[in-house]
Amino acid sequence: MDNPNYKSGFVALIGRPNVGKSTFLNYVVGQKVAIMSNVAQTTRNKIQGIYTTDDAQIVFIDTPGVHKPQTKLGDFMEKSTLSALDEVDAVLYLVSATEDRGPGDDFIINRLKNVKQPIFLVINKIDQINPNDLPEITAQYKDALPFAGIYPISALQGNNVNPLINKLIETLPNGPQYYPSDQISDHPERFVIAEMIREKVFELTRQEVPHSVAIDVTSVKREDDEHVHISANIIVERPGQKGIIIGKKGQMLKKIGTKARQDIEHLLGDKVFLQLWVKVVPDWRDKSAMLKDYGYRNKDY
Repeated sequence: MDNPNYKSGFVALIGRPNVGKSTFLNYVVGQKVAIMSNVAQTTRNKIQGIYTTDDAQIVFIDTPGVHKPQTKLGDFMEKSTLSALDEVDAVLYLVSATEDRGPGDDFIINRLKNVKQPIFLVINKIDQINPNDLPEITAQYKDALPFAGIYPISALQGNNVNPLINKLIETLPNGPQYYPSDQISDHPERFVIAEMIREKVFELTRQEVPHSVAIDVTSVKREDDEHVHISANIIVERPGQKGIIIGKKGQMLKKIGTKARQDIEHLLGDKVFLQLWVKVVPDWRDKSAMLKDYGYRNKDY
């Protein structure tokens, strides 16, 4: 890295569930790195998306949506969000233009009061509102914190995202390029594969299967230059959920497998043979040892 003016840094994305953090991350990075679903609470770990240009590198830490924890998993997610805020160079606080400021926002704002780094207010989903309503929406937040900037955007359509990124780069310190230019996420492939499978479970069964789903990728084996064999368990808490995921004559499981396989092939650039099993593990979300087994390790993320 010969450029002495190269900018690099870590930026946390924080906001209530469903404000579009993953959509934003995927738009900026240009590939699917964060699971996207309109079921709240889908991002469980600090997935990092990496945006690299000739002059700068931004490493995004996508924190789980802030909520009041009700289980050990919830507790872990809460801690994981808050610890991210102490390790970054800037914070993007995302809110949705379609929802009023609520108790969840007050909780976040309160936590952000201790953050010394620049905080940008990003009002997402402006494509879904009347532009005349924007001043009123902005007014709910603008005096809550000394924001370094306020950016109304549409992460889905990309409106106003570039000016925000340029401003962000300006505020970052000079520093090294932490990751290779073609790397978009620092998570091992296994983690991203699990997220892709879980996304399809949500997409296809969201009415019936709540958040009690984990994916345990048991093996990723390369058969040859072009073929990868992947085995994974879909972990649920109750036998009824297992039945829903398998579906009549195994149809639902087949559909989940097909859709996940297409995404994974796109990620790996290889032909993928994906084998899925469904396992019932009662109350896994309240058992620390199991959280570790299914990839929620404090030291990793």
